[in-house]
Amino acid sequence: MKAAGIIAALAMTSLLFWQAVDLVVPAICHRTSARAAEICLDQSSIQSFPVEETVTPVTNETEAPPAYVPNDSYFDKQWAFQKIQAREVTSSSPNVLVAILDTGIDQQHEDLVGQVIDGINLADSPTTSDILGHGTHVSGIIAATPDNGIGVAGVASNCRLLNVKVADDSGMVWPSTVAEGIVWAVDNGARIINMSLLVPTPLSTLEEAVDYAWSNGVVLIAAAGNEGSSIPVYPACYPEVIAVAAVDADGGLWTKSNSGDWVDAYAPGVEIFSTLPCNDYGYRSGTSMAAAHVTSVAALTFGAVTDVNGDGLVNDEVTARLKTVFHSPESRLTPNAKF
Repeated sequence: MKAAGIIAALAMTSLLFWQAVDLVVPAICHRTSARAAEICLDQSSIQSFPVEETVTPVTNETEAPPAYVPNDSYFDKQWAFQKIQAREVTSSSPNVLVAILDTGIDQQHEDLVGQVIDGINLADSPTTSDILGHGTHVSGIIAATPDNGIGVAGVASNCRLLNVKVADDSGMVWPSTVAEGIVWAVDNGARIINMSLLVPTPLSTLEEAVDYAWSNGVVLIAAAGNEGSSIPVYPACYPEVIAVAAVDADGGLWTKSNSGDWVDAYAPGVEIFSTLPCNDYGYRSGTSMAAAHVTSVAALTFGAVTDVNGDGLVNDEVTARLKTVFHSPESRLTPNAKF
């Protein structure tokens, strides 16, 4: 029996989206399941990355702190950073590990050196580095080194990254590979997983990987897609995942952004300036960039919440707060937003 083996596409306007090919679904599932089992059993690869209680929210509700202005040479191009001003929550140490499931990361980029602590290449590519530029752009939004006199500033630069390359160098990825990347990220200490990618239909192994991450206390964030459609996409529309649409500098919904009642968050995603491979920088637009901004605030929020329901985890509290903060196109795009 044949079924559509769907190739996922990164949620960025300059890339091709999905493409249907005839493949036997069990073969995809077998490759994913077998690899995931190997990863789960390989306890030697699991890293401990404790969450330190060093993040504190601003408690003065009437007086906002002064805006943070780093000395990075292109900071004036970072309208989204300046709108969000997530520095209202600060951290004194790298206390959250964020997995970037994408096209890889240029770890030698002048603004990302030292920010990636581990990685794996699960894609059909000879390198874990980023040839296409998508993963490096997403990573810079989150974790580019601030106050170094060059480039840009990451919104959550005190976090550290896992480079989980799931997409090949043309930007295509199997849904089963995304599932494999989620499992690897969880087993290697990720507290947050950024998935600036999408597939049009559900896949059982992908849903199982999402459930595995959620049950292990991980916050999951995914792009809603750039088709201007209301049709749900995956993994964004799984209930455990924060689905992120894109807004412009005025807080209006970007015309190409997907939207609908399955979307959980609206964040800056239009003309976003960030890092590109080979010490380059540039603008890109898409729900991929919007997802990266929500991921950044998630990293800053992680240590600022407490386990309210007593389940021993805080991913549910972090997710609830993010959905509240970014709940509409006009929400929280001001320097006084409380995280």
